[in-house]
Amino acid sequence: MEPPSRTEHNPPLYQLIFEHMLKRLEQGEWQAHDKLPSIRHLALELEVHRLTVFRAYKMLCETGKVYVKDKSGYYVSPLKDELQLTVTNLSSSTSSSSSNSSNSSSSSNSSNSSSFADIQRIPAHFQFSQALIDPSLLPNLYLSDYVKKVFDLYPKLMGTYATVQGDEELREMLSQHFHEQMGIQLTAEEMLITSGAQQAIHLLAEMLVGPMDAVLIERPTYSIAMDVFRSRGARLLPVDITEEGYDLEQVESLMHKYKPRLFYMNPTHQNPTGYTVPSWQRKQLVELAERYNCLLIEDDAFRDIYFAEEPPLPLFAYDTFGKVVYIRSFSKYVAPGLRICAVACRKPLIDSLVSAKSLVDNGTPLLNQKIFLHYYTSPRLQQHLGKLRIALQIHKEIAEEQLAAAGWQWTSPQGGLNLWAKLPDGIKTQDLLQAAIGQSISFMPGPLFDPLGKFESWVRLSYSFTNETVLREGVGRLVRLAERFGDEKG
Repeated sequence: MEPPSRTEHNPPLYQLIFEHMLKRLEQGEWQAHDKLPSIRHLALELEVHRLTVFRAYKMLCETGKVYVKDKSGYYVSPLKDELQLTVTNLSSSTSSSSSNSSNSSSSSNSSNSSSFADIQRIPAHFQFSQALIDPSLLPNLYLSDYVKKVFDLYPKLMGTYATVQGDEELREMLSQHFHEQMGIQLTAEEMLITSGAQQAIHLLAEMLVGPMDAVLIERPTYSIAMDVFRSRGARLLPVDITEEGYDLEQVESLMHKYKPRLFYMNPTHQNPTGYTVPSWQRKQLVELAERYNCLLIEDDAFRDIYFAEEPPLPLFAYDTFGKVVYIRSFSKYVAPGLRICAVACRKPLIDSLVSAKSLVDNGTPLLNQKIFLHYYTSPRLQQHLGKLRIALQIHKEIAEEQLAAAGWQWTSPQGGLNLWAKLPDGIKTQDLLQAAIGQSISFMPGPLFDPLGKFESWVRLSYSFTNETVLREGVGRLVRLAERFGDEKG
């Protein structure tokens, strides 16, 4: 497993290991005079160089947390209760002394966030890099009607703050909706409204993930989530996802060996693959989470975008021990500008989440919440969702028709907004992207979705953002460009 990536804003790797060990000591994993893992053993466990571990142990000795026995190893200091140096204070004291030291184990992979954002900012006529819906497919006229209705119902709305946890009326409606649609027993007090799913992921990472903590993550996965966890110094442990779901033996092995803090997943019409994890695996994943004390973060952004059968129940529906956090975003297909996301989990975690959000903002804008409340429950929108599914399925089939005769490989998704496709042999996605941009075509290269930075022959094509005519022409041009590229390579 690769160590977390370094950027100019991140501390050196040995300091992350120091903070990781400090956290384990403060949690009581070892008692006074207990022998700590050897340098060799800890280096193998964290998959870093021994010198990096040695420097972390040296810092622990300097703070009085650990002492050394000659030719025996490192032991927990009996002064544990007396020395409570914080990581924050120590960081400032060590930064100057270590400024000239090199990090022998830093990763060569840098953060993907800038590349992801840079590609999406490219002004392309054939825009296949953004997993958004063509605004012309959204019921904009309906929405304007409900904006007027909201101001009639709440004339003092603009002079009122929302509560940090979110509008109570909205939370009550969503808890009832989840019960009616999915049989989930949930109260309004077990729900938080955030400004999009990304804010929810960020809050959870800030609360739960520290330096060198293990985090399970799908491979491939949502690029921004990887960046959020990496910014916390996490070790990302990839879990392969295929059209059959996960390899549960792999999941259990990773949970047993690394004791991860959490498993971030997108099991329904997954981004970028479109795969959906079957029901039987969802039940077993919840059982594994309970057995190994691993929190499951279920990101469910595409549940309502299905083409045939409704997807399986979320993992949250099977959770009886508070081991699943359910993130349900509505931004993609209801009204992206409102940025409404519901986070559901049990106490006491929900209370901690509310406290964490209070440090970020004073609550998601109340106007947005009230508009969404009346808009989402309207018969108009529910009827429109059925029409939207048909339109997006047509978009998907147009894209697949262009790819079908050109040697591209993919699994046809049953929902979502993307195709995850393998290029013909001999073509690398970064080379094709560079050539495609010259023809005003953009897409997302596979390595951006891979914790290991590979998938160099894969691309994500979002078929939802352009109209049918532009989509057909643009994918056709991309296919012909790839054919010429392949001929030149051959």
